[in-house]
Amino acid sequence: MKKTGLAVAAVVLMLSGCQHAEHHHDENNRFAATMVVQQDTVIYRDYVCQIRSSQHIELRALEKGYIQHIYVDEGQSVKKGQLMFQILPVVYQADMQRARAEVTFAEVEYQNTKALADSNVVSKNELALARARLEKAQAELKLAQAHLQFTEIRAPFDGIMDRLHVRTGSLVDEGELLTSLSDNNRMWVYFNVPESEYLNYITNRDQKKQTRVKLMMANRQLFEKEGVIETIEADFNNETGTIAFRAAFDNPKGILRHGETGNILMPVPYQHVLLIPQMATFEVLDKKFVYVITQEGTLQSREIHVVAELPHIYVVSYGLREGERILIEGLRKVKNGQHIQYTFKSLDEVVRELDHLHAE
Repeated sequence: MKKTGLAVAAVVLMLSGCQHAEHHHDENNRFAATMVVQQDTVIYRDYVCQIRSSQHIELRALEKGYIQHIYVDEGQSVKKGQLMFQILPVVYQADMQRARAEVTFAEVEYQNTKALADSNVVSKNELALARARLEKAQAELKLAQAHLQFTEIRAPFDGIMDRLHVRTGSLVDEGELLTSLSDNNRMWVYFNVPESEYLNYITNRDQKKQTRVKLMMANRQLFEKEGVIETIEADFNNETGTIAFRAAFDNPKGILRHGETGNILMPVPYQHVLLIPQMATFEVLDKKFVYVITQEGTLQSREIHVVAELPHIYVVSYGLREGERILIEGLRKVKNGQHIQYTFKSLDEVVRELDHLHAE
């Protein structure tokens, strides 16, 4: 009896062990899978850009002289017409006073000559000469007034000052740089586009609408306003094979400054494309593959072609069909032709989990 009991116990243990091993085997072969989705989508191409003020000019001295006053400071906001620099005006004031005296003399001479001409004492030619001398004196007075006005350097528009290149008492020549002025209310952003991408853009764009773009600033944050592509240069750069685009951005808070850099994100629409998680792919000799799960639960490796990528997502042009199920987990633990058990997750669910994981 004891031997029979031991034998039965052994059989029970063996069966139990087999069942445990089979259960463990099934658990090891259960992986996550998702479905290939076909839909319209938009990706953003990234281009290095240079940010410029829509108005950025150099302020230069219009006359030679000493800087008498500087009424502004570096980085200061100025208004149109605001006095910024005063060049010592003594010489130009003297020139204007001399010119005004000459005008007074010429006016008296003209009036006397006119009275004589009316009495036929002098000829009409004498009167014409006197009038010409008066007009010449008046022209010289206007010129002297202009030179005097040139000693006052005023802001031609609202803007922000750059660094000062002179100081009070500096002797400046005509044309010497004093400072720069930028109007940062509207910014121009330049970026270079390769020829193939330019052709795709120009042939697919909606000519009735301006293409809207985003700006990634140097701190990797998106600028609060979207911009629009306004112009494209006429010629390609033969050395780089690119052509320059210009986008315009409103800058109401003055965050952007002349000379900054960043990245333009330009949308590229794709219609009826296949989307899969990036984690579903593996590489063999620089080619991308996925494991397709057949209706019987068997794995088939298949080469795919990726044309673009989104966060966590690949855009696929061929190699898959809408609705096919692909493996997204344990790619290194399986092999082609293997039968597996799987748990299904939607593409949206997979992306949400990846976003949450990266956020942590």
